[in-house]
Amino acid sequence: MSLPVVDRRAALKARHRRAIVDAAAALIGESGGTRFSVDELAERADVSRRTVFNHFASLDDVVTEVCSEVVGAALDRLDAIASDQQVGQDQQRRQDERGADVTLFDEVADALRSTDFVTPLVYLTRVLGDEGGPSPRRAFTLIKVFADVSMRLTAALAASHPDADPFDVELLVGSLMSGLIVVYLRWVDVTGAVDDPAARETWTDLLERLLDATRTGHEPVASSRRTR
Repeated sequence: MSLPVVDRRAALKARHRRAIVDAAAALIGESGGTRFSVDELAERADVSRRTVFNHFASLDDVVTEVCSEVVGAALDRLDAIASDQQVGQDQQRRQDERGADVTLFDEVADALRSTDFVTPLVYLTRVLGDEGGPSPRRAFTLIKVFADVSMRLTAALAASHPDADPFDVELLVGSLMSGLIVVYLRWVDVTGAVDDPAARETWTDLLERLLDATRTGHEPVASSRRTR
């Protein structure tokens, strides 16, 4: 039995998009950056130039999707939050360790701690850092990548905590994801975005500072300002 025409078209469209993204990832891996043209991308994906633009508004959008997938692939621990069984096991473990109820914030904090951000962020920096410093393109791509991660985490939390206020979940995730961008930029500045034990220790320290600030607020920082 053949698929309906609509299904066949949807399947073809999905295959073309997948081919474009995979081709872009391969070209990035070969060049170490994003210095390739739409024509080169189309040839590698075995599609027409027009097909590329049917799926993506620009080459930057293709690169952003590749980066989002690389970062997202490292977040399996965050996806585990959506599993009721996994959540129950993790909550029980943390309650046994801490002797107290575990909050939604604790769950997210533990997930972030156990997620390997360094590997994908080294990749992200290499891909976006080929222009010789900060740029609007790099800033946009960075925000888009973390926005995709934020949506993924928000959906996972909403699925595992149906009784939670969706707005509270969005505020929590939004605060942490915005903070992660600040942590990432600081980490790049301090470490040069290398992957070694010292850089990973720096990431851990910066992440803990973010979690502490998010948990307790920024009053200690505000109160430490000099007064005239």
